[in-house]
Amino acid sequence: LTKKNPHSLSILEGTLTLSPFSLHAWYVSIARKALIVLAHSEKTSFNYAMKEAAVESLKNKGWEVMESDLYAMNFNPIISRKDITGKLKDPENFQLAPETALAYKEGRLSPDIVAEQKKLEAADLVIFQFPLQWFGVPAILKGWFERVLIPEFAYTYATMYDNGPFQNKKTLLSITTGGSGSMYSLQGVHGDMNIILWPIQSGILHFCGFQVLEPQLAYSIGHTPLEDRTRILEGWKKRLDTIWDETPLYFAPSNLFDLNFQAGFLLKKEVQEEQKNNKFGLTVGHHLGKCIPTDNQVKARK
Repeated sequence: LTKKNPHSLSILEGTLTLSPFSLHAWYVSIARKALIVLAHSEKTSFNYAMKEAAVESLKNKGWEVMESDLYAMNFNPIISRKDITGKLKDPENFQLAPETALAYKEGRLSPDIVAEQKKLEAADLVIFQFPLQWFGVPAILKGWFERVLIPEFAYTYATMYDNGPFQNKKTLLSITTGGSGSMYSLQGVHGDMNIILWPIQSGILHFCGFQVLEPQLAYSIGHTPLEDRTRILEGWKKRLDTIWDETPLYFAPSNLFDLNFQAGFLLKKEVQEEQKNNKFGLTVGHHLGKCIPTDNQVKARK
């Protein structure tokens, strides 16, 4: 940048002239990093195509993109004592949470866990790309969550949900399904997709502090014609162009709860009183015995 033209950026011997708005956008995007965690074994799969589309779109917008292709990495999803190097605190009665928390503090976690944690620390945006399997994530991704998102690194009782370590990071699930969208509707045989997503989006991602964006859902992909698949990929790329500006899903803020063991981590009494006459609960999980808010885990509040 020069005093003569503060909106001109000299690159090697050429000069790129940017408007103030585009210059700001360039500076913001150039600093951002994305991590894409893929949990599918086949490079011919639609999941792989979605991952590749995401890489292309984000890089075109100036993002630095990191990848964790779990099958290609042969990532070990099994938690064990081998996750820790050096002496265990209590080898006679191994307890995963306290042992891994201590190992994290002392720098004694296995190298594969540390590598994934470093990617997470660096990332502003994390995309999880996977096929829905048995109404949840594939086993290899579940193992990634269990081995990587350990206490002290990803959460403590004092730092969880919107107070969590990743509160300044955004994330989303990009999911393919075998069943049709109607099968996951309120009247569908599989039940409401919002309820299926709650344990992942709230119980794992938001629990660690993430701002969770609307999921990218590609239903019945095995029965989707090629031209429709192409449209899905193009729509995905277009969405990613402005992904950072999206509004996150709504979760009940931590300040609505008494966050201590004595109070039982319950909704504050005044909050419960305020909610008495409301037709809907707060969220899918905090429904308070009322109607579940429509599309709470699929659509952000506008």
